[in-house]
Amino acid sequence: MTAVLIVGAGPTGLTLACSLARQGVDVRVIDKSPGHHRVSRGKALNARSLEVLADLGLGERFAAAGRTGLVFRKYFAGAYVSDTDPSADVAPSPGARYLTPLSIPQWRTEELLRERLAEDGVTVETGVELSGFTQDGHGVRADLADGRRITADYLVGCDGARSTVRRQLGVAFEGSTDEEQTMFCGDVEVDGDLDPTVWHQWFDQDGAVLLCPFEGTPVWQFQASPELGPDGRPVPPTLEGFQRLFDRYARMPGVRLRNATWLSTWRANVRLAESYRTGRVFLAGDAAHVHPFAGGLGMNTGIQDAWNLGWKLARVLAGQAGDALLDSYQQERLPVAALALDLSTAALAKVMAAVRVPGVGVEAVATQDLRGLGIHYRWSSLAGGSQDAPGDGPRPGDRAPDAPGHRPGGGPVRLYDLFAGGRFTLLGFGPAARAALAGWGPQVRTVAVDAAPDGAGGPGGPGVLLDTDGHARRAYGITGDALVLVRPDHHLALVAPADGGPLIRAYLAELGR
Repeated sequence: MTAVLIVGAGPTGLTLACSLARQGVDVRVIDKSPGHHRVSRGKALNARSLEVLADLGLGERFAAAGRTGLVFRKYFAGAYVSDTDPSADVAPSPGARYLTPLSIPQWRTEELLRERLAEDGVTVETGVELSGFTQDGHGVRADLADGRRITADYLVGCDGARSTVRRQLGVAFEGSTDEEQTMFCGDVEVDGDLDPTVWHQWFDQDGAVLLCPFEGTPVWQFQASPELGPDGRPVPPTLEGFQRLFDRYARMPGVRLRNATWLSTWRANVRLAESYRTGRVFLAGDAAHVHPFAGGLGMNTGIQDAWNLGWKLARVLAGQAGDALLDSYQQERLPVAALALDLSTAALAKVMAAVRVPGVGVEAVATQDLRGLGIHYRWSSLAGGSQDAPGDGPRPGDRAPDAPGHRPGGGPVRLYDLFAGGRFTLLGFGPAARAALAGWGPQVRTVAVDAAPDGAGGPGGPGVLLDTDGHARRAYGITGDALVLVRPDHHLALVAPADGGPLIRAYLAELGR
C-alpha cells in the first residue's frame, strides 16, 4: 500500500511528488501518456513558483535551463516598432530573490522535476491509466485500465482539465467555454533570418502572430489568431496554416516554419471545481481550475496548489497533524484559484484591446499580481493568533518575506535558504527570544535573528541569521524582540512576543488534533 497516489505527471503532480518524497512519504505517480511529451505549453514560471522550486533544490538548475529578461520585439502591420524588456525596470528587492518570470518550455520544467524526483527514488509510471477508484475511511483503491489495482492512503488528481478523477467524484466544474475566442498554438522550428534571442510579436487590427524562442533549443512556440474556414469558424491547425498566418502578419518571405511537433487550438476556458477534497481524494492544478492563457497563471497556480497540499499530507501521514489540517487545502487554495481566474480573464481582455495600438505587446498584462508574491491566506483557520502584526509587517497567512543576511562565519545567507526542507521554522528576533528557541525537536527548525556570532549556530543549537543591514526586521515589521512561526510553505502561521513559546506550542498542538 502506498501513502499517496498521484494521477498525472505534469508540473502540478511532479511538484507534489517531489515535496512528498523529499519528506520520506511513499508516493507513486502514474500518467496515461505512453511517454514524456516534448510540448512547450506553459512557458513561464512566475516569481512564487521559482521560490517553490528553489526550496526543492532546483533553483540553479532552472536558472541554467531558462531565460529571464526576455526582450519583446513588436511589429505592427508588418513594420518593426520597438524592443522592450518588461523586466528592465524591476528593481532588486531584499524581500524576494525572484521578481521576474523565467521563460522555459513546460517539457523542460517537467524534465527537471522528474530528475529531482528520481533523486528520491521515485520514477513516473507512464502508460498507466486510471479507470476508476473507490474509497472508505481506511484508504483508496485505484483500478487501472490494465486490470491492476493500487491501494493508497490518499489519491490526488492532477490529471488536467478533462480529469478522470474529478469526473468520477462527480465534482462540478463550473464556468464557461467561449468557442468564438480561440487561438492557434504550436511548436515549430524556424529557417531564416529571425533573431532567436527575442520574443517576436506581430500585431495588426485583425489578428496577430507571436514566435517565442527557448534557451538551448531550436524550438519556438507559435501563437496566432486562428485561420478561418469558409463558414467563418477556425479550421484545424496545420503547419501549412501556420505558415500562411505567419506570411500574412509578419510579411517576412525569407522565413519558413518547419517541423511542427505540436499543433493545438486553444479556446477561452474559465472553470473552477466546486470542491477540492472528497474524503481521501483531492484535486489540484488544471483538474481543479482552468484559466485563460493571459498572465501565465494556470501552470503556476497548479504548482502552488501542490506546494500547499504537500506539507499537509506529509504531516498528517507522519502523525504530526490531524485530518482537519487537510480541509485547509481547499479553504486556502480555492479562493486563490478564483482570484487567478478573475485576473487572467481581465488580463486577456486587456491585452486583446491593448495590442491594437502600435508598440504595445503582451507586456500589457504584466502586473505585480502575476508574480504570485502577494498571495495570502489571512482568512484561513491556520492563520493563528491576532491578525495584527507588529508595525507594518506581514500578518498571519501572508507569504513570509525573504531577507538577506550573514552566517556567523560571515558568509551570505537568505531566510529562504534557512526555510528550505519542508519543516516549520521558528524565527527568534532579538536576545530575549533566544530562550524560546530551545527544545523543539527535529520537526521545527529554529533560527536566531540578530544574534551575535557567539556559536549559537553550532550542532544542536538554533541556526543564526545575522541581520547585518536590518532587512529581516524591516521585512517583518519588528522593532523589539519577537517570535515568528513560518509554515513549511513559507506562509506566516503566528507572530508572538519573545516569551510566547507556549503560544507556538499550543498552535502546533492544535494542528495535531
